[in-house]
Amino acid sequence: MDRRPVLFFDSGVGGLSVLAAAQALLPRMPVVYVADSAGFPYGTKSEAEIAARVPALLGRLAERYAPRLIVIACNTASTIALAAVRSALDLPVVGTVPAIKPAALISKTRVIGVLGTDATVRQPYVDDLAQRFAGDCTVLRHGSAELVALAEAKLHGIAIDPARFAAILDGLFGQAGGARIDTIVNACTHFPLVADELAAAAPHPVTFVDGSAGIARRIAFLTAGQDWPETAGDGRAVFTARDATTDALAPALARFGLTRPETL
Repeated sequence: MDRRPVLFFDSGVGGLSVLAAAQALLPRMPVVYVADSAGFPYGTKSEAEIAARVPALLGRLAERYAPRLIVIACNTASTIALAAVRSALDLPVVGTVPAIKPAALISKTRVIGVLGTDATVRQPYVDDLAQRFAGDCTVLRHGSAELVALAEAKLHGIAIDPARFAAILDGLFGQAGGARIDTIVNACTHFPLVADELAAAAPHPVTFVDGSAGIARRIAFLTAGQDWPETAGDGRAVFTARDATTDALAPALARFGLTRPETL
């Protein structure tokens, strides 16, 4: 029986949105979920810091957990370090990139918002995606470290003032041409965790898109024909640093089958 896990990696709990989509498609998949709590948040770090940290950390994780596949369930880490990680590791690595292509396919007004971290929205990778897949669209961007913090707070069960979501979205809608946005790319895996709050705070109906379903299909494709255990079993939740804040996530993590906390 092949019990090699799929390892999901993020700076915090945002990757749970990707994990949920993968578990829906592959319910027997053993999981190791890793949150780089010692390095959180990534969105306010420099490209050099992330480029140095992520490949080294994933190398250690690959040695310890021997996964069949790694998912970098973080847009910031993927847009900066994905190529380096793939070069360093001899196993499949799936990245997470802003879902600009599907957004362009459904936008009627041809004005798209990209909502991510500061580090993600300034990447040339995003320029390339916009040029290749949304060349006839106006693509407006806004980076928000606060929204990452709000998503983490929600997982901790903390009540959040809806006005904070409205203020963040004004960073998109308040730009020139922003009133015509009809589709928003959640270009951070944290943001789908507060999708309902974002939709309620938008000044008019918009469609939010992210890449989680596509990542789940990619995992299924890359593992096609491989054996899975009869049941997924208890998933590991690994933190690079643990404290009262990370331990308080236990009830939320349990909803994803992650009941075995560990520290790297």
